[in-house]
Amino acid sequence: MAMYKAEFLAQHYRNRPRPITHYSLGWLPVLARGARLAPRLVNATLHAPGVAEASKRIAGITPERAAPRFAPRSFQQQWRRRPRPEPRPGDHDAVVLWPDTFTNHFEPRIARSAVEVLERAGFRVAVPDRSVCCGLTLISTGQLQSARRMLRRTFRVLRPWIEAGTPVVGVEPSWLAVFRSDVRELLPHDEDAERLLGQFLTLAEALTHHAREDWRPPRREIDAIVQTHRHQHAVLGFAADERVLHEAGVDADVLDSGCCGLAGDFGFERGHYDVSMACAEHALLPAVRRANPGTTVVAEVSAAASRSPTAATARPCTSRRSWRMLDGRVASGEDGPDPAC
Repeated sequence: MAMYKAEFLAQHYRNRPRPITHYSLGWLPVLARGARLAPRLVNATLHAPGVAEASKRIAGITPERAAPRFAPRSFQQQWRRRPRPEPRPGDHDAVVLWPDTFTNHFEPRIARSAVEVLERAGFRVAVPDRSVCCGLTLISTGQLQSARRMLRRTFRVLRPWIEAGTPVVGVEPSWLAVFRSDVRELLPHDEDAERLLGQFLTLAEALTHHAREDWRPPRREIDAIVQTHRHQHAVLGFAADERVLHEAGVDADVLDSGCCGLAGDFGFERGHYDVSMACAEHALLPAVRRANPGTTVVAEVSAAASRSPTAATARPCTSRRSWRMLDGRVASGEDGPDPAC
């Protein structure tokens, strides 16, 4: 259905003016790279009284949603300062960590935790040194030709790793699903796209099938409500994630349905807020409210979700991405607190 919608939008807006959100949200990866020039100034502007409201009106964003804050330095910027040498394409223990737009620009600590988990599991991690993007925001707004061009540029950056058969690991299901599903429809005869179908892994899949034999996740012994991401339901599966959580001692109550209500850019667009909240109230938020105080909520969602009014309607709890939970630095408090929902 998502691809049908993308194709309809592509045909409908051919040679027609597009809604403003197709630019403000559809071109978010490009805008995020521009914000890197002065992230603190951009944050101050987007959250200043009066300016914030005007900006959301102009961009077609619902007034109930707060703009996510850009990190002072992106994950790729932080990675370049790392003194440790990277593996080379073809090294038996090498993996490439995919720096998706939200993790890279808004929540780099998620990527740092993923690196920590991967290295403890015996991998050596490489990160692309140039900008890469799967084009998801362009696909969801029907800008398919632009998405194809962006994917081809990404393939050129990744080509040495693609040809070597090195696994590429993603932490954000939405972006990962593009390479496991959408890319086949967008570029049906592209060899790089075909190879990547089998090389792109979730972090749980990498840990379950490729980690060092003696690796085990750190024990947590906690109760958790786990929300399965919509792309895990539809494309990626969740079995590997459940196995890792079980081995970590997490008593997981995995919800069989439910949505945080954001659904990519849907929950941010003007006019969608009530439907967005109704989606969150279908299963996720009632489960959170019923949970005992201190129960952890595990959700593979973008940075914006943890700061949205959707999350604010839940009772106090601890909200974490699953790979933050497996990072030993988080448990000790070394890497800073997780956002409370």
